[in-house]
Amino acid sequence: MKAVGYIEQLPSEQGGLLIDMQLPTPEPGGRDLLVRVAAVSVNPRDVKSRMAFSATPEQPKILGYDASGVVEAVGPKVSLFKPGDEVFYAGALERPGSNAEYQLVDERIVGRKPRQLEHAAAASVPLVTLTAFEMLFERLGLPFSCDPAQPPVVLILGGAGGVPSAAIQLARHAGARVIASVSREQSRQWVSELGAQHTVDHHKPLVEQIKDLGVGEVDFAFSTHTTAEVWAALAEVMSPQGRLGIIDDPEPLDLRLFKAKSISIHWESMFTRSMFQTPDMQRQHDILNQIAKLLDAGIMRPMGTAHYGSINAANVYRAHQTIAFGGRYSIQLSYGCVSAA
Repeated sequence: MKAVGYIEQLPSEQGGLLIDMQLPTPEPGGRDLLVRVAAVSVNPRDVKSRMAFSATPEQPKILGYDASGVVEAVGPKVSLFKPGDEVFYAGALERPGSNAEYQLVDERIVGRKPRQLEHAAAASVPLVTLTAFEMLFERLGLPFSCDPAQPPVVLILGGAGGVPSAAIQLARHAGARVIASVSREQSRQWVSELGAQHTVDHHKPLVEQIKDLGVGEVDFAFSTHTTAEVWAALAEVMSPQGRLGIIDDPEPLDLRLFKAKSISIHWESMFTRSMFQTPDMQRQHDILNQIAKLLDAGIMRPMGTAHYGSINAANVYRAHQTIAFGGRYSIQLSYGCVSAA
């Protein structure tokens, strides 16, 4: 099968970093699906993994997480899917990735592809939406259906990014009052379209802006870029017994700022369930199926931002470079495509 990967780690500016290769098509076992990959999405996680994971000519590294495709074959213990089913998923850190014609993925972290979306659009959804869903509803405990008479206030920092864009839509669907931070007018328009009722500028003092909105204290906060200044501001604007979630890797921060209000701190990593084979691993299958229903109903929109053409080393490398330099948060590629955005 065709695949895109690397056999040694090189500086990102070197074009030979990623190469086209031919590898044996894997055989599914246990609860594995063999998926014929139709489209993938490249996002910041791909770039981080390329910097973190070593490889050799004997053990090449195939990256790629978000994917959409068709089940080609199934392992002997599979019960959720059958050959011919269209699926989408975010993959796992410890297994060969989706930048290949065929990929093995555990059925418990795979969902039914939204029927209303093409494969490329579907591939833009899983990683960011799973992260947002798990954070909001499983880590922070935001109700799936909020009290319309007294909706909780949810602050989402970095609102125009991939995960925040998904979080805004999910929080609004649940009935929360959403504040999103942005830095540009284009971003403000985007998050407003997604459902955020209020915006603040994350380059300006946060406390004064939140107070000026007149919405009261923040019950739930979701930070994707956590600086010491943001940390201190959150301690001031959040309500007693509020809940704060983070997904980035900030420098050491002072937890004591949150003690007086008994504010709880929650981490979210979408790969935890697959990495540790947790007993509730199949929860991601259920979440993705819920997301597919929301997308098919038009309640949510996909995260796709650009399409770079066929899945090959040159195009995947170009996507990595664009994301590494802050150009976009999600880029799609497909097998059989010849046009690039």
